[in-house]
Amino acid sequence: MNLLNDERLRTWTLRWMALLAADPEDQSAWLTGRDLDTASVVEEVELVCRISEGLAERGVLAPEDTRDLQELGRRLAELTAADRAGLWAESLVTDRTWTEVRALARRILRRTTGDWRRPLPDPAA
Repeated sequence: MNLLNDERLRTWTLRWMALLAADPEDQSAWLTGRDLDTASVVEEVELVCRISEGLAERGVLAPEDTRDLQELGRRLAELTAADRAGLWAESLVTDRTWTEVRALARRILRRTTGDWRRPLPDPAA
């Protein structure tokens, strides 16, 4: 892959990590007016997790970030079809998996950017 595309994928990954790392109240506020279903979020994050290995091989992500992203992917893979049904806003408050995902996303951001607190992505992103 080319460097421009790798940087775009890194930015996309960090945007998702920022959203996953945010406090539940901030996630809920971000979700206001959006009908984002849990299955869609899980699919996007699983894609981030799959591409992370290639990014690490090319030096765009640290190997530790890849390990944490793979762990994050394993946590999400454990969600049943019932857990994936419905809106993400509801799942955030009822499913403990999102607390574990939040901790992993924060660890990745701390290592990558120095702080887990990041602006949440705009809706168009």
